[in-house]
Amino acid sequence: MTNKQKRELAGIIIGTALFVAALIAAHLIHGVSVWLIIPMFAISYLVLGLPVLIEAAYGLIGRRFMDENFLMSIASIGAICVGELHEAILVMLLYRIGELFQSIAVGKSRASIAELMDMRPDSAVLETDAGEVQVDPEQVRVGDILIVRAGDRIPLDGVVIEGTSSLNTAALTGESIPRDVFVGDEVSAGCINLNGTLRIRAEKEYADSTVSRMLELIEGAAANKSKSEDFITKFARWYTPSVVALVVLLAIIPPLAFGQDWFTWIYRALTFLVISCPCALVISVPLTFFGGIGGAGRKGILIKGSNYMETLAKCDTVVFDKTGTLTKGSFTVTKIIPANESVTEKKVLMYAAACERYSTHPLASCIRHAYGDDRLLEASDFEELAGLGVSANVDGVKVYAGNAVLMQRIGAACTEIDAAGTLIHVSIAEEYLGCIVISDELKSGAHEAVNRLHNELSIKTVMLTGDRHSIAESTAKELGIGQVHAELLPGDKVDCIEKLIDEERSGYKIAFVGDGINDAPVLTRADIGIAMGGLSSDAAIEAADAVIMDDRIEKVPLAIRIAKRTVNIAWQNIVFALAVKLIVLVLGALGYAEMWMALIADVGVCLVAILNAMRAMSITKAN
Repeated sequence: MTNKQKRELAGIIIGTALFVAALIAAHLIHGVSVWLIIPMFAISYLVLGLPVLIEAAYGLIGRRFMDENFLMSIASIGAICVGELHEAILVMLLYRIGELFQSIAVGKSRASIAELMDMRPDSAVLETDAGEVQVDPEQVRVGDILIVRAGDRIPLDGVVIEGTSSLNTAALTGESIPRDVFVGDEVSAGCINLNGTLRIRAEKEYADSTVSRMLELIEGAAANKSKSEDFITKFARWYTPSVVALVVLLAIIPPLAFGQDWFTWIYRALTFLVISCPCALVISVPLTFFGGIGGAGRKGILIKGSNYMETLAKCDTVVFDKTGTLTKGSFTVTKIIPANESVTEKKVLMYAAACERYSTHPLASCIRHAYGDDRLLEASDFEELAGLGVSANVDGVKVYAGNAVLMQRIGAACTEIDAAGTLIHVSIAEEYLGCIVISDELKSGAHEAVNRLHNELSIKTVMLTGDRHSIAESTAKELGIGQVHAELLPGDKVDCIEKLIDEERSGYKIAFVGDGINDAPVLTRADIGIAMGGLSSDAAIEAADAVIMDDRIEKVPLAIRIAKRTVNIAWQNIVFALAVKLIVLVLGALGYAEMWMALIADVGVCLVAILNAMRAMSITKAN
């Protein structure tokens, strides 16, 4: 509890004690002078009501005529005017209690965001010719060497050039398990070095670092209001003046037109005024979205605003990019297929690795890596065959490694192989040895992500990729993705998304999940774009509406769950608050609800709505 909240609580306790003492004196102690009782009630009223009256006065000065403090002040002063001092004190007491609970709830929600903001590094230790110098992270330039000791926060994105350690990445990814780093590993700003000293070469300036981008997203999220929040803002703008007009009419029309008792209808009008305060709506709905954004952020999912959260909640189709999103984006040898039983897998790989010894092609390095540390056979007369493959003399024989067209040209009888991936055929002269299959591996969470979308959320999945049809269809079949569009250029992906949006059911939205710079246009065009933040280009993160900071694809269904739950809580509050308001307003206007009962109903609705909104901060039920 903050100091301000403690002062609020102290004021409530003192005011309540004075009120109770005055009630006891008035009803239980005989012979007490009314001139003693009234000052006790008056002091109690001022202790409880003075902060509200002052806020109402500031509101009038600032031309905020229709806020809650103004409504409560008018209601309590009106109660005093009609001789209901008890009612006036109860109005202030219950309102102050409600305000305290609201302050605590908002504070907890803000604290969840503040935890994320704490990742901002305060300083960086820069290695210079004159020794170590502590500087502002924004002063560090690309290529500078940083010293990060145990317990320090990494100030900028960089590469470890000396030392080993474990990093706490929870602030960025939501993961509690430390990540071990060694020389050559990339590290992100905002992570905490748990043990050992690291020398890190800065690879990005602070403004471009992971933590800086993340903080910008968090800070900007509050500015993007959802339709629900816009509805509440507009609702409050015309609702309160309308209520004040109705209060005036309720107070004067029955006595003037029908000769009713002035006291009765002024009291009913004041009761109506107390009930009418829309605090439950005005407070709880933004608080719900704020809590949902904070809860998602603690899981490493950054949603750039409550409007995007509301769109994500309506999503019924998720469109995936393939390479780097569903797959790792790094090629490995996944299968070796010898031509016949007399040829071993090792022989196929051995001759391919020797033939590819001097090639700079990424697939060549995959083959050499798969061969391992064994000594490569001697190779000479290496030749790059454009669009076909390579050839070299290996231990005195001519070896070819390449595609099926190359095999046909040299007369090697290769068989057609049905395998997902890039095929590298290997032959010694015209003798066909076999085939090596190089594929992009699926991410570990890809199956889980698709299964959860299908089975738990009933969401359709589509895959868009620039890869070949055979590879795309094989990946889609393995994951259970129903619709595939392959061999697409970036512009083709946008066309596909637009076609899917045109075909979409009314009221539902399409999300696109991607990671590369070529995905930026389609991330922007989709109803909601989700970028895989750890590997994404800056352009993809900028274009996206939500970012998964640790590249774990299985967090896509979690993000949708959090969004759906947050929006459901917001609408629960809207329906509950409006329904109770309507019922109690009618009862108050008809004289069946006294002022203190009306305020208990108002504060009760507000507290229930706030407590319900605070559920959005908890992401355990969304897992």
